[in-house]
Order: sequence, then structure tokens, then C-alpha cells
Amino acid sequence: MEETEKFQRKLPNQEIDYFKLGKILLSRWYWIATSVGIAVVISYAYLWYTPKTYATSGTLKIEEKKSEVSDLITVMAVPERGPSKIQSITSVLQSRNVILSAIKDMDYRVSFYLSGRVRTTETYPSKPLNIQLIKFDSLNFFHEQISYRPIDRQTFSLSYKAGDKEIKNNYRYNSPVTIGNTSFNIKYPGAIDNSTIYLFNFNIPEDYIGRVQGGLRAGETGKNTNIISIQETDSNPQFAADVLNNIMKEYVIFDRNQKAQSASQMIDFIDSQLSFLSNEVKGSESSIEKYKNKNKILDVNSASATSASKAAEIESNRSLLKIQLISLDQLKDQITKEKDNVTLNFSAGGTDLPALNALINKLDGLISERSGLLKTFTPNSQPLQEVNQQILQTKLTALNNIKGIRSSIEKNMAYLDSQLSQVNQTIMALPAAQRDLVSLQRDFEINDKVYSFLSEKKLEAQISRAGILPGATVIEFAQPNFNAVSPNEHDIHRSAIIFGLAIGLGLIILIRVLNPYIYDKETIESLTAIPILGIIRKYPDIIDENSKQVLALSKPRSIFAESVRSVRTNLSFLASEKLSKVICITSEVAGEGKSFVAVNLSSTLSLIDKKVVLIGADLRRSKLHKTFHVPNDLGLSNYLAHQNEMEDIILHSDQQNLDFIVSGPVPPNPSELLHSDRMQALINQLKLKYDIVMIDTAPIGLVSDAIPLIRVSDINVFVIRSGKSKFYAASVPQRIAQEYHLDNTVIVLNAFEEDLLHSRYYTTKFSGDSAGARYYYYSDYSGYSGSGYYLEDDKNKWWDIRRWFK
Repeated sequence: MEETEKFQRKLPNQEIDYFKLGKILLSRWYWIATSVGIAVVISYAYLWYTPKTYATSGTLKIEEKKSEVSDLITVMAVPERGPSKIQSITSVLQSRNVILSAIKDMDYRVSFYLSGRVRTTETYPSKPLNIQLIKFDSLNFFHEQISYRPIDRQTFSLSYKAGDKEIKNNYRYNSPVTIGNTSFNIKYPGAIDNSTIYLFNFNIPEDYIGRVQGGLRAGETGKNTNIISIQETDSNPQFAADVLNNIMKEYVIFDRNQKAQSASQMIDFIDSQLSFLSNEVKGSESSIEKYKNKNKILDVNSASATSASKAAEIESNRSLLKIQLISLDQLKDQITKEKDNVTLNFSAGGTDLPALNALINKLDGLISERSGLLKTFTPNSQPLQEVNQQILQTKLTALNNIKGIRSSIEKNMAYLDSQLSQVNQTIMALPAAQRDLVSLQRDFEINDKVYSFLSEKKLEAQISRAGILPGATVIEFAQPNFNAVSPNEHDIHRSAIIFGLAIGLGLIILIRVLNPYIYDKETIESLTAIPILGIIRKYPDIIDENSKQVLALSKPRSIFAESVRSVRTNLSFLASEKLSKVICITSEVAGEGKSFVAVNLSSTLSLIDKKVVLIGADLRRSKLHKTFHVPNDLGLSNYLAHQNEMEDIILHSDQQNLDFIVSGPVPPNPSELLHSDRMQALINQLKLKYDIVMIDTAPIGLVSDAIPLIRVSDINVFVIRSGKSKFYAASVPQRIAQEYHLDNTVIVLNAFEEDLLHSRYYTTKFSGDSAGARYYYYSDYSGYSGSGYYLEDDKNKWWDIRRWFK
């Protein structure tokens, strides 16, 4: 535990290097450029194939107008709808009936399209073909699209689908064409390019409702402005303007008709009563004349006249009350059935009538509000449930009010019945002839009085209806807008660039996140406290199987050669007190270049007059004999098995001061042989003869063969290969050092090649305990390739534009 804490305290501090972070993101600038380019190309393709949509708008002003006709008589007031008035108006503007009426005002019967290579375009309002309908049934007609292609001045070709079958026929101009249940003819359109293809289909107004409703929007321009803005969005700007103007016109007509509906209902109601009373008045007048002529009665006395007049007045008032009851019954029926517009057709009189009118107006407003909400919410939503509750409460209150008014009228009728009974008793006391005449006169006067009263009311209602003006005025008619609102080219191109940048940068980040390998020294420094002895650059050329050219150091001015010298220099600082050093080189797994490092370090050490012997101690899978082109039938395994002596297995290389010992045949027990005293004896003998004993061992992460060699070595070099070793490999040397209490372990980063994409964006800061730890001079030589000191300076990169000016 103490050893672990000791190593953890030595870990250096690392700070984010934002400049390096930017370089990492730009290291694959061509990925970003490619992703942006692809995204922009896709955006252009999308804009090319996506139909454009256009928007046009108009404005309506909502105000209550008063006609000069209203000065002749008190015109029936059209009540405001309360806070929901604007919402009710917008609901009406978007209603099916108004839109259907607007479409019927247009030339909707045949629609034409121009077929293009990319998309089909509607030609409205242009009609390239003059098509005359001969037979057209709006309930049963040919709905599919028909393709027209001219052939010559007399004939043309039509093609269409009938079920799954494609039908194509030739026809003559001005001759009947029958397709399904639809018959028509086409007049010669003049000169048309034979390659032009027109499409057309037949329609009914209902076919356009979904198209118009889908693009129609209406709303108040500002709070309490009473100005409504209406917008229509469509793929054809002229169609959008025409249908929007027709909608506004139809709403003005609709609004006036709705306001005149109350007066019209009253007139119809009075007409029905007058029709009946007209016959009654004529019949009563004729009966009186006949009775007088038959009984030769010239006149009645004052008593009979007074009684008759009083009885007539009572009967007249009673008849008017009956009419009021009929009106109340109709109103009750309207409320119960919940019609869209509830109206009191006839004045019911009494003090409760203003309250009833207010309730009716409130009920109309709530019904209109519910119609508007149904366009947005479902029937079970909370707003609709609240409105339904208000409607139910208002209906109950109105019905109770009607019940009270009706009760009052019935009491008045009962009182009139009692008064009429008294008058009838007086009349019954008259002589029979006079009594009969009084009866006839009373019927006549009753009917005449009621008839006159109703005629007066009808005249008032007619004047009232004539004085009603629509409450909406078109302030600004819609004009075609040929600037597309969708798709927005600027926004789409901008989004494509942002999306391309995001993909390119995201790809860089994703590859970094998914990367399990070590690439640079900063990554190693963040994972372990074991010092880094040095960095060996990647060999600039392809390495052959035997690496012979590496041994000769054929490129002494290369960055690779200089990096090997740097590691050689740092080795001299380790175990400096010893005259002969034993250096053990290992790695976690095979393929990380431990043999490559061992060979190159040995060769460079021999160049500075160091006597070096290189031992191939990987008895399982050694390649040392291939490097020096010698057989592997006599080597270390033979010596450890007591088959040969040391002098028999030492071989001399072409390089001065460099000898080597190959591994020999693969033994059945390599680990036991390496653990033997004979191996220790070999090392001790070699130390007397050589300055450097370099041991190439087996991978420590795979087998335990290297453990005894590591424990007796003066320097343990753990090789990590850039782009090959995983993160876990960096923790192996520290774990071994802790387990065997070693303080002579160092790391060499092999085959390093500067690649910003995988480099760590932290900068190591040495301070405190970490500053006192054993960290050696080394460089990765990044950024110095153009200094002129190295052989590969002459090899310019493909992207280096400086070579064009040399």
C-alpha cells in the first residue's frame, strides 16, 4: 500500500493545452471539409427536389357598422360575442362552409400541371389546354391524373391509370373523349413542343378543402386591435392569393347573413301568424255582414258595444300572450337542441327579458368558442370540458329563466280569462240576436287587432334587416408573393454547414473516444509514474523482414537515428556507478517492437566503443537469428540445457563491438531454464567480458519467462509501441515495479509518429514530488522535420505548398 501511494504521489500534473486542442480538431481538416462538402451537396439536392411553398396574407378589420336606415326605427342590436369574439371569427374564417364557398368562386373544375424531369409544377392560373366538359357527375367522375402529349395538329395522346393498368390512346381534337364516367373534348391548343407533357385532372370543390385548410392561418395582429391577419401558404402563389381573397369576401357575406338571421327568423315567424290571421279576419268580417243582412240589424246598443269592445281587447291581449308562449317554446327548443345560433324570435315582454337576452348572447359566445377550440383540442381535453361545463350551466339558467317568464305569462292569461268570463256573462244577458252579433264583432276585432300588431312588427323587422351591415371590412387584399417561404435556402445551407462541421468534429471526437491505444508520451505520463527513458521515432521507410538496414543505421541523419541516440544517451545516466550493465528489454505483448528496440540500441551502443552482447532470451518465439541471418540450431537453450558452453553460443556480427547469442531450439520448459542458476552464471560471465549485456526477453504480459531476468537486471526497459499498445500496457511496468520492489524500470515509446488526431490535449507540468522524480531528457522531435538537420527534410508532404516555390 505504501509503495502504491508513493508511485501515485509521483504522477505529474497535467493541464489542458487549448492550443493543442485546436490543433487536434484541425488535424483532420479534410474530414471536416469533406463532411461539410457532402452536407452542402445534400442541401442543394434537397432544395432542387423539394417543391417551394409561398405565403400571402390579407387583413380584415372587425367593427360594428350602423346604417342610416336605423334612424327610421330602433334597429335590433347585434350583441357582441365577448372575449371570444376574435377566436369565433377566426374559426369561421377557417370553417369548411366558408372555404367551400370561396373555392366555388374560382375556376376549379380542371387543374393543369407541367411534368418536368425533377418535379411536376402546377400551371395555375394558366390553362394550356381548352377542355370542354360534356358529361360530368360530381358524385362519380374520373379522379386520376391524365397525361397529355401532342402528336400533330389533328391528334394527341392521353395516358392514365385504370386500376393497376396503364392505358394510352390517341384522340382527335374537338372530338368527344370518354374516360370512365367523364366525357370531354380538347380544342387544338396551337403550336406546342412535342416533348412537352401536360398533366390534368378533374376536381370538385371538396377536393381543395384539405389543401386550403392545411395552409390557412388567421389571428389578431395585436391585442384589442380588432384587425385580423389571414395567411395562406401554398405551392402556387397565385392560387394562394385568389383563394384567400375569396375567403375574405365570403366571410363578409357570411357575417352579414348571420347578423340578419334574427330579423329574418322574426319575419318568417310573423308571416306564418299573419297567413292564419288574414283568413280569420276576412271570415269574421264576412260573417258579420251576412248576419246583419239576414237579421236586418242596423247596430247594437251601447252596452253590447262596450261589452264587445272590452271582450275583443281581452282576447287580443290573450292572443298576443299565446304568440309569446310560442316564441318561448321555440327558444327552449333551440337551447335544448343546441343550435349554432340561438335567437329570441319575438319579444316575450316582462322585466326578466333583458336577463334572458344576456343569457342567450352568452350561450352563443360559448358555442362559438367551443367550435374554435375543437380545431385545436380533442373533445376530452381540459379547455373543452371547462367550456362544456359553462354551456351546460348557461343553458340551465336560461331554461329556468324561460320557465319563470312562461309562468308569468300563464298567470296573465289566467287573469285575462277571469276578466273575459265576466264580460261573457254580460254578453249572455243580451238578446240572442244582439249576443250573436257581438260574438261575431268580437272575433273580427280580435283578429284585426292582432293582425295589425303583427304587421307593425313585421315592418320593424324588415327595416331592421335592411339596416344591418357586415361587421368586417377587407382592409388589404392578398397579392401573390413569389418569394418562397419554404424551403429557406439560407437556413438550409447554414444548417448543412453546421451539420457538416458537427459530423466532421464529431467523427474526430468519436474516433478519439473509441481509441484504446497509446500514441504519445503525455498519455503514458497520465497513466503511470514510471519515467519515460525516451521516444524512438517510426522508421521512415518500409522495414524488411530482417531489419538489416536498421542495424547498419543507413540513415544517420534521420529523425529515427537521432531518437535512438537520445535513448542511448539517457541509458548512460542509469546505473552509472556500474562498469558493466545488464539491460533487460520487455513489453506487454508481442508485436510492440522490443526486439527492434533491442537490436537498434545494441547497434548504436556499439558505435561509441561499448562492447555489447545481445541475448535472444525469448526462447519461445525469437527472431534474432533472422536479423543476423544465422541458423537457430545452437543458442541459449543449448547452453541452459548443459549441451554447450558459453564460448560455443556467442556469435560475432558484422558490426564492430557487437556480439549476439540466438535463442536456440525451442525447449519444452523455457521458464524453468531461465529461472536456473546457469542463466545467472551466464550473465555474470558476460558482465566480465562486455560493457553492455542486452537481453531481449519474452512479453511479460503473456508469459512469466522474463521475471527472473527482470529481477537481476540493472536496467529494465519496458517498450510501448505507439498505436499498438493499449492503455492497460502503461500500468504493467508500475505494477511489476511495485510487486518486485524495483526502482530501475523505465519506459521507451517505440515507433512514435506525430499524429495530432490521437495525441493527448494535456501538457505535463512537473512540480512537487513529481519534479524530484527521475525524468530524463528526451524529445519526440515533433515540429523539427523542416529544420534541415534530418535526411527526410527533402521529402515534402503532398499538402506542403512551399515545395511549389522552391
